[in-house]
Amino acid sequence: MPARWLLGGAVLAVSAAYLTGVVDLAVLAQTAAQLAAAPVTIGAALLAYAAAFALRAWSWRLTLPGLPLGQSWAALHVSLLGNHLLPLRLGEPLRVTSVLRRTDLPARAVLASAVTARGADVLAVLLLALLAAPALVRELAGGWAIAAAGGVAAAVAAGVGWSVRLRRQGVPVRLPGPRVALAAAAAWALESTMVWAVARTAGHPLAPAEAVAVTAATIAVQLVAVTPGGFGSYEAAATAALVAAGVPAGPAFAVALSTHAVKTGYAVLVGLVALAAPAPAYWGRLRLPRRLPPRPARAPVPPEAPVVAIIPAHNEEPVVAAVVSGLPARVAGRRVVPLVIDDGSTDATALRAAAAGAEVIRQHPNQGLGAAVRRGLAEATTRRPAAVVYLDADGEYAPGEVGRLLAPVLSGAADYVVGSRFAGRIDRMLPHRRLGNRLLTVAVRWLTRRRDLTDGQSGFRAFSAEAAAAAEIIHDYNYAQVLTLDLLAKGFRYAEVPIGYRFRTSGRSFVRIGRYLRRVVPAVYRELNPGLAGPTGRRCGGAATNRGTALGAVAGAPAAVSPPRRG
Repeated sequence: MPARWLLGGAVLAVSAAYLTGVVDLAVLAQTAAQLAAAPVTIGAALLAYAAAFALRAWSWRLTLPGLPLGQSWAALHVSLLGNHLLPLRLGEPLRVTSVLRRTDLPARAVLASAVTARGADVLAVLLLALLAAPALVRELAGGWAIAAAGGVAAAVAAGVGWSVRLRRQGVPVRLPGPRVALAAAAAWALESTMVWAVARTAGHPLAPAEAVAVTAATIAVQLVAVTPGGFGSYEAAATAALVAAGVPAGPAFAVALSTHAVKTGYAVLVGLVALAAPAPAYWGRLRLPRRLPPRPARAPVPPEAPVVAIIPAHNEEPVVAAVVSGLPARVAGRRVVPLVIDDGSTDATALRAAAAGAEVIRQHPNQGLGAAVRRGLAEATTRRPAAVVYLDADGEYAPGEVGRLLAPVLSGAADYVVGSRFAGRIDRMLPHRRLGNRLLTVAVRWLTRRRDLTDGQSGFRAFSAEAAAAAEIIHDYNYAQVLTLDLLAKGFRYAEVPIGYRFRTSGRSFVRIGRYLRRVVPAVYRELNPGLAGPTGRRCGGAATNRGTALGAVAGAPAAVSPPRRG
């Protein structure tokens, strides 16, 4: 267990033990009853507290162009939640990570503006306390208050200097101006309403200036808080400030603890909402958005453009020739070009495929089905096809059915067509694979928000030329789910056609459920959240990267076997 957790736990235990011995439970119960009897007053104070964070969210946008107000609000509340649940103020970095995970804003601009805004915020409350209640501040902290204000001012100056350097480098960030300062002061005045309302409800009215000073004392102490939410240190600072303002010690502690409890309740409830809203959530998207881009335009197809059939294969010597030779020579009057991607086979797969009439592209070593399909789509695109069809090389899908699969693409009714086994005929499928396919299909249907999706793992698919060129497969292990998510997210029109299926009679499937889920689930998450996939903010294996890598490989690795010409 990290040392900081041990330290935080120790401080929390000591604080709890101390408070148990000194707290007047009767006074505490009386204060709680008084608060429960004044829901309107406490509700109004909570609204003021919420308004304070709305002002801070607006203020942050002034220094960070492009930051949506909703995401600014969410980041502040995610940070507030973290500070109330984690020790050592570990919620502070969450305001930065929330914006970085949920927007495309540059990291340096987000960090510089966050440091400046937070520093200006703390400086504002300290200066407010010094101006509003100088006698109370002197009694509480003496010269330490001025020293603290000076230290925070230095931090703000450093943040501003950083922002100046970033502006000179062209990074979109603005310097804080008078509106930022006024917003910070107004926010703290609103937040001070909470302790003012609790104290007044408990029968110990504070002047507004005293409420600001009490709030400033708690903020100053929590700058170095060790325990979650500053529990213990918050109560100690607030109690001391309230006593200095003339509140008896017992009621002062009850007011401090009650105020902290109400703030913690707000932080937890609203912070949990801020994790999920507005979209995308802090953890990213879990489904495709409801509104997708418009369907990409399709270019006219020359009459001589072929249909390219890509067939990834790995050690499929017994059946690959039958799959290739089973393809029709023409579909809708267009020549069918079989293209086998031999993915590191150690048998005679390439020779059998070439003898059957396929052009063979060999890649070594074995890279995975996803990599093979990616390579096949890239190769097919270079042949300027009218359409592309993909099918497995294991004989589970009937190559004679490619015409049915291609019909919606060639007619222009769809851009991406999946052959559905469950809408068609299944001659044989092992029970555990049937169950797995059903469950995964339910998951893909939920991810895509498509009720018409009946087969999420089919190995028989067709693409328009535009869809084939735009398709991205972001991991090497497999392609099924990420390819569907990718093309739907780009607006391509989806359709299914029923197909026949029979379980393989030779070879061995690479799918093992544990390994499959370990590889596929993270890839699906990256597909749904391309901005979270890597430190540059680009998805791993993006379009340019995939296509460039594939075409580079094509240029450097000509087909190893020249096939006979097909009519």
